[in-house]
Amino acid sequence: MLMKAPEFRLDGKRALVTGGSRGIGLAAAFALANAGANVTIAARDKTGLDQACELLGRHGLVVSAMALDVTDPVAVSTAVPALGAIHVLVNNAGGNRPGLLRDMSANDMEAVLALNVTSSMLVSQAVIDGLVAAGQPGSIINLSSQYGHIGAPERALYSAAKHGVEGYTKSLAWEVGRHGIRVNTIAPSMIETDMTKARLAEPGVREMFASKSALDRIGQPADLMGAIVFLASDASSYITGASIRVDGGTTAV
Repeated sequence: MLMKAPEFRLDGKRALVTGGSRGIGLAAAFALANAGANVTIAARDKTGLDQACELLGRHGLVVSAMALDVTDPVAVSTAVPALGAIHVLVNNAGGNRPGLLRDMSANDMEAVLALNVTSSMLVSQAVIDGLVAAGQPGSIINLSSQYGHIGAPERALYSAAKHGVEGYTKSLAWEVGRHGIRVNTIAPSMIETDMTKARLAEPGVREMFASKSALDRIGQPADLMGAIVFLASDASSYITGASIRVDGGTTAV
């Protein structure tokens, strides 16, 4: 049998990254575009999207922007199909409201579950419909978290949301596998982004999170790029329903 090297290039593939204007989403857009994909980044903040496109442009990468609230079913069902068949979807939009469960309001619960779980399902639904209609394969990458695998104080709500992402990913992999569509998660630990900088600046917090990593450091958005390109590409063609933990060994205990 003639051996063939794995293919990590994404030339000719159309990609959509939600929450793509900053942090992990921006890193995902950079990695996918650098690998040859035609990338669209989506977020609610048009100004942030424009700034992200300008930043990527300075690296010689051209991406498109789409202002979209991924928690709005009508907006998603209209905007996503207009892009055509999406071969690579990175469901990155998400958020957290840390605190004790007994202090959480129903609004807190609804907001966190909507942003992390429901929105991911809505966008996946629209992308799957487009791929099946076009008869084309694809890869869906759901951003989970270490808290999709473990628990911690003041993380009950967020952990519930990310365990939900892990669970629906496994079931969806079985639903769409026959169409050549793969569904996986990436589960990072603490990653230094604009969203987490304030928390990491608190006394002792950076050191605390670094000490939980076998690599003794905080993760950076660039640390996720390799896993994203791998799952997006044909190099991972027989991987579905899986979770890649990009967590510096945090959950290896």
